Amino acid sequence: MSEPERIAKRLARAGMCSRRDAERWIEAGRVKVDGTVLTSPAFNVTDASVIEVDGKPLPQADRARLWRYHKPPSEMVTARDPEGRRTIFDSLPKGMPRVVTVGRLDFMSEGLLLLTNDGGLARRLELPANGWTRRYRARVHGAVDESRLAALAGGVTIEGVRYGAIEAKLDRQQRSNAWIDIALGEGKNREVRRVLAHLDLPVMRLIRVAFGPFHLGELESCHVDEIPAQAMDSLLGVKRPPRKEGWARPKPRPAHHKSGRR
Repeated sequence: MSEPERIAKRLARAGMCSRRDAERWIEAGRVKVDGTVLTSPAFNVTDASVIEVDGKPLPQADRARLWRYHKPPSEMVTARDPEGRRTIFDSLPKGMPRVVTVGRLDFMSEGLLLLTNDGGLARRLELPANGWTRRYRARVHGAVDESRLAALAGGVTIEGVRYGAIEAKLDRQQRSNAWIDIALGEGKNREVRRVLAHLDLPVMRLIRVAFGPFHLGELESCHVDEIPAQAMDSLLGVKRPPRKEGWARPKPRPAHHKSGRR
């Protein structure tokens, strides 16, 4: 039997909704555990608990899965944007299960974004203890002083915020613009943009090309690609039940692409 966990977490793991939505459902009286309507999300359940939503049994949680998504600029990494801007979820295939993001990219940043159907796995992959390096390509405006870039390896403090070691190297200078390769451990909010602005190098374009062992590669913008189960086993140590006799792996779906993108 599994360890007890909060009911909202169990609903989210089953792909029903987000934890926040689960709390709203509970407040609305839509969730029962062992025949009793819950009135508070402060309730723990186990594998032995009989959970119902709107009178229907809770589906079994899917196995942990992971996808790569090539986020274009001008998409929000959120389920809902109060300003009505486009989100990554507007670009994902309709047949995908409910997913959460591993970390974020800001509105104008682009590149590799990891998605998973397992909130616990997302939090695990975000932990600095993993020692996973986030790699970026930044196009900046201005003349690059390579000695100042090299000094970032010792960390930097900007407006009272301490940023850890950053590996930054000039790739090429093209008149008043340049491309810089950047690698860092724990990425704080808008860290790359703030650090380069501190060096008088405003970022014109920012692309994440790798997150730990996962790479953007040739994945096209707005495309999503599931990471094979074998890679999950190797890289993350995710345990899976043995495959049943006669079970056939489904054929991969063709890469998803939205036409008419801006």
